[in-house]
Amino acid sequence: MTATRRSRRQAARIRDKVVVITGGARGIGLATASTLHGLGAQIAIGDIDEAAVKEAGTTHEFEYQGRLDVTDPASFEQFLDDVERTLGPIDVLINNAGIMPTGKLTDESDHVTRRILDINIYGVILGSKLGLHRMLPRGTGHVVNIASLAGETHLPGLATYNASKHAVVGFTDTLREEYHGSGLSFSSVLPTITNTELGSGLDSGPFRNAEPKEIADAVATLIARPKSKVRVTAVAGFVTRVVGLLPDRLGDRIGRALGSSHLVLDAVDSEQREAYEKRARSG
Repeated sequence: MTATRRSRRQAARIRDKVVVITGGARGIGLATASTLHGLGAQIAIGDIDEAAVKEAGTTHEFEYQGRLDVTDPASFEQFLDDVERTLGPIDVLINNAGIMPTGKLTDESDHVTRRILDINIYGVILGSKLGLHRMLPRGTGHVVNIASLAGETHLPGLATYNASKHAVVGFTDTLREEYHGSGLSFSSVLPTITNTELGSGLDSGPFRNAEPKEIADAVATLIARPKSKVRVTAVAGFVTRVVGLLPDRLGDRIGRALGSSHLVLDAVDSEQREAYEKRARSG
């Protein structure tokens, strides 16, 4: 099958689907919204940053945009109600909103710890639950949770973030079995460090950073042909899986040789990352 034919078939499977994306005002969320919109999906983006989500939605001419606090059940339910009133039943819910403050655990305030867990775990669980209530009666729908390769490994300087993404991977895998036979699909997306504001000042060591468009394309492929998970980049994902199969002592030694012990703790461009860290830690 030619690339053009594959692209047409993918577009046909995505066209007219109502897709909700949390954290859609920037980064991976916005790139995904733009890609899916280009394939004919009806896009609704939500974000805690009301000004940014309005600007993104207007600029890209998405069908719906609005303020969304993924940690607030009333906000999330109202947002989904508004989307369905405007666009119709939700076909795909992409739980993308997340934050990644960096640093050693002992330097992390309880406020920041709670904020990471509330957004990265509770927001995903809440969104999935609300999505399921709407999709299960129809026997169709797809929940896509944006995790991270950090959900299959461990990276010093990101202890709480790692924990949150391990939770997302495990949660999504469990839903896939819990609702097997329901007609719904459940997928997790595991990117490496990506060239967005969240990944500013960081690099993937011997591997290249991913681009937001690569994650967006992976999500589009998942929606067209659902499967349990996809890792981006393929090389970083392969290495992560192989190292994860090794005995801990050997796997840790390989990780250190690849720079895992200092990538986030010592090799960060703090000046480049300053604006993101301030925003991620506030609220």
